Amino acid sequence: MKYITALISCCMMLSFSYAQLAEQQLKDKWFVDAEAAMADKIKAKMFKEGGKSAILFIGDGMSITTVTTARIYQGQLNGKTGEENQLSWDKFPYTGLSKTYNVDQQVPDSAGTATAFLTGVKTDAGIIGLNENAVRSDCAASKNTDVHSILKLAKNAGLSVGIVVTARVTHATPGSSYAHCPERNWEASVPAEEAAHGCIDIAQQLIDFQKENGGIDVVLGGGRRNFIPDTQNDVEYPNTKGSRIDNRDLIQEWKSLNLKNSAYVWNMSDFNAIDPKKTDHLFGLFEPSHMQYEYQRNKGPSGEPSISEMTRKAIQILERNPKGYFLLVESGRIDHGHHAGKAYRALTEAVAMDEAVVVAQKMTDEDKTLIVVTADHGHTMSMSGYPKRGNPIFGLTGAIGKDSKPYTTLGYANGPGAWPDGSPRPDLTNVNTADSEYLQQAVAPLDSETHDGTDVAIYARGPFAHLYTGVVEQNYIFFPMAKALCLDPSKAGQQTCSHNAASGTKVSFLALLTTVMTIILQYI
Repeated sequence: MKYITALISCCMMLSFSYAQLAEQQLKDKWFVDAEAAMADKIKAKMFKEGGKSAILFIGDGMSITTVTTARIYQGQLNGKTGEENQLSWDKFPYTGLSKTYNVDQQVPDSAGTATAFLTGVKTDAGIIGLNENAVRSDCAASKNTDVHSILKLAKNAGLSVGIVVTARVTHATPGSSYAHCPERNWEASVPAEEAAHGCIDIAQQLIDFQKENGGIDVVLGGGRRNFIPDTQNDVEYPNTKGSRIDNRDLIQEWKSLNLKNSAYVWNMSDFNAIDPKKTDHLFGLFEPSHMQYEYQRNKGPSGEPSISEMTRKAIQILERNPKGYFLLVESGRIDHGHHAGKAYRALTEAVAMDEAVVVAQKMTDEDKTLIVVTADHGHTMSMSGYPKRGNPIFGLTGAIGKDSKPYTTLGYANGPGAWPDGSPRPDLTNVNTADSEYLQQAVAPLDSETHDGTDVAIYARGPFAHLYTGVVEQNYIFFPMAKALCLDPSKAGQQTCSHNAASGTKVSFLALLTTVMTIILQYI
């Protein structure tokens, strides 16, 4: 009897202790926050009917490590430890992973990846808007290999279309939305022997496309040099000349098209003067080459707009089309910061892109506009070393290597930050590793750091966003966007469904309410 009593007493004590543990768990901040996050996931809406518009944000080179460190950096800029911060797209209800390899390369380049997510067709590295049967730099061998982008399909169906980039507008990603070229580097000219086979440079293709139904309604970015002759001085930098060898001024040719309510701009003053309610076509080229890094950007009248300011203006113009629009936004200089081996540049560009995504969210309705955020590929930057919570993301880890020297949280597998062969690793003890020009240490010495071949994340909200889950081939990204815009690639020039998800949802609710009321009335 004593044994049974003791056993019962022990069980009661255990039950009490488990009850205490459960109460502690239920009140724990992490537990509460995670439970709330699950509730949000359960409530997340699936919009299974066509929307009205789609915006594709590309963080060029924005690996998952870049997203993580940009999130921390943004949080620390706001006075927090950083790890708990959320970027705008972190809050999107649907996420997946994209496999980035090109048909011919394990680690991809941006031309092949852009062609994949814009056309639905994977292709080789260096190829713009052509399938894998094209041969790089070979015009004759690349005939009859064209593949058409979602931007072209949208335009042919009567939607408005736009491009916003911080790189040159003729660069790999934007170029893949309107051009067909077997060599991504033919931005301003084509070698004579290849031109003889009919190949046209990418800048000229942009202007030629403008002659087709008005072409791209909004084009904003860098790259003036590819549109003016090599004998002509740049409007902003008198000592800089154009890149064209055919003596053509494509900017003037664009103006001569006399597109309805059109304007060309090249500085902040002109950009700010544009009234989006009275502008149907806007062409802006703000630098001879790529636009300035955000941290170096001239914000004055003679300067240039930010990626968020360009995104806002583009949406204001494009949304006036009652049929909808497709907008491609690329933060191209994330990639350039990584190539330079300077993480500060890459992360400040990623944070700037986050601001552009916030703008797009605020200006659009989730049930009508699909927003997709992804990357074309990653980079070799890593985050490691066991630093404490809240440690400055550009700082030292607080630990010492086997060489008795400190090391940073961020580093690269290769790039210009490597030290000379045979020399000791530089001592970072008194180095300001958070400086904007600091070069992260790297392992293999290269003039330019390389891409990596890992999967990149896809974040989505809006019509058919729920289709962006799991691990997918990069060319898959094209298809839910096309579905959200009611575009069927096999039926070019038309939309194939109603694109009012909101009204569809209301009809379903009313039908359900009517059914419930009918049942209730039967028993009254």
